[in-house]
Amino acid sequence: MPEKEKIILSWSGGKDSSLTLYELKGSQVFEVVALVTTVTEGYERISMHGVRNILLERQAKSLNIPVDKVFISQGASNLEYESKMERMLTKYKSMGVSKVAFGDIFLEDLRQYREANLAKIGMQGLFPIWKRSTQELARSFINLGFKAVITCVDNTHLDRTFSGRTFDHRFLSDLPSNVDPCGENGEFHSFVYDGSLFEKPIDYVKGEVVLRDGRFYYCDLVPHETNEIQVL
Repeated sequence: MPEKEKIILSWSGGKDSSLTLYELKGSQVFEVVALVTTVTEGYERISMHGVRNILLERQAKSLNIPVDKVFISQGASNLEYESKMERMLTKYKSMGVSKVAFGDIFLEDLRQYREANLAKIGMQGLFPIWKRSTQELARSFINLGFKAVITCVDNTHLDRTFSGRTFDHRFLSDLPSNVDPCGENGEFHSFVYDGSLFEKPIDYVKGEVVLRDGRFYYCDLVPHETNEIQVL
């Protein structure tokens, strides 16, 4: 059997990232040697998803894949993000990694943006779940035994009650018709805490749901052994 190609995976901690990793492992072609995650300084949480750093680390440990973090400032510009990401990716390129996998599904402009930035440093993008039906992907995620909780919702699409819910068939049936089942347009974000890829579940308790920027409802996930619930 030929040696697997070493790649890295852009990791948000959510369901699309997990499905992408599942596809990559099933392909028998690639070996994911690291997860790369953007973390917002000050909050010390996964950018946009609002998940605590410690839960990200436990997720990576349970997956048995190291996580490398790109720290960006609050309200970071595209220039800051691109510069810091380029520095991280260049490190992996020097180690012989030439491809980065993403969990994007159908946003053409986002894919073009990623591919253009990778091309600048001579790397390529992989999109294992590209153009798959989001309805099928969402149901497949659940049927495969993955478990996730909704950590953030955009209140221009969903109300507060959706934040903190379990991503299950009932959740999907309750979504308004104009909301993508995978939240591909940014309607919601998730944290995956169990599934076949994990050595053990990531334990947490739900904390407070808070509104940020007048638009995003975040549900704080607190490590199970933490007594004090910290507001986002």
